Amino acid sequence: MTSLSASLVRGALLSPLKRAGRPDAALPPDRPTRPATPVAPRPLAAYGRICGFTESGALPLTYPHVLAFPDTMRLMTGRAFPLPVLGLVHTWIEIAPHRPVEPTEPLELTVYAQELNPHRRGTEVTMTTEARVAGELVWESRSGYLSRHAPRRPESDPASTPSAAEAGANLPAATASTAGRPAAASPEELPARAEWSLPGDLGRRYGAVSGDRNPIHLYPLTARLFGFPRAIAHGMWTAARCLAETRDPAAVRTVRIDFRAPVLLPATVTYAADAAGDAFALRGPGDRVHLVGAVTRKG
Repeated sequence: MTSLSASLVRGALLSPLKRAGRPDAALPPDRPTRPATPVAPRPLAAYGRICGFTESGALPLTYPHVLAFPDTMRLMTGRAFPLPVLGLVHTWIEIAPHRPVEPTEPLELTVYAQELNPHRRGTEVTMTTEARVAGELVWESRSGYLSRHAPRRPESDPASTPSAAEAGANLPAATASTAGRPAAASPEELPARAEWSLPGDLGRRYGAVSGDRNPIHLYPLTARLFGFPRAIAHGMWTAARCLAETRDPAAVRTVRIDFRAPVLLPATVTYAADAAGDAFALRGPGDRVHLVGAVTRKG
């Protein structure tokens, strides 16, 4: 059994013992760190193929997140983590690539739980990943994971629903402000750029490459145990597949992606983006929005 599979099993066993929404909940102070190691070429090539990245030399924008995910899961499935890992929903991710990273560079990875916040649908935890080369911070990300439960405050209480200003406060400085910019098109208005047919086994294939074999992604039977009629695509595969279409990834300053609705497999989805490719969305039949994303650039 791989270390990630063992973490999933441990998380499944400990989840019933945890109660989300406790007012005294605290995050573990641990910061698991993977020692500096060059990236293995064969798994990287397999990841690039399934996500549609070209072999440009530098690591794909999303790949450090994948490399660090086993340590993230070990932290989130530990006894000290306050939320049950079963049922956690990945709701958003922000990525800041400070410079391109070559696969031959020894990459040190650190993960930690940054903050725990009430959400109108439960409790949200922010997990942070940092990548360093010889002590230099070269890449970082933050991800939001929602544990759904009855909120402590009624939804009619304004304090239970974050305002737009509060939501913007969680973004990097480069993306939190839109002052002086033209209004962005809504996800439904973005022009279609490509149509992708996703096979029923996509979750199993991506799971084999990424190590994320969460049962909701594998088979209809295992997905139904968690309330889904069919297996769903990994959110990070949809994010990576969209970012593979981004022009000049070396010029990307920040990425923000919000996951709106699961993609039931098999599926046909539409990639839509503005002319620059800096605002994008993934849509399904009836213009159902699965994902929305935005890129800011250096200079």
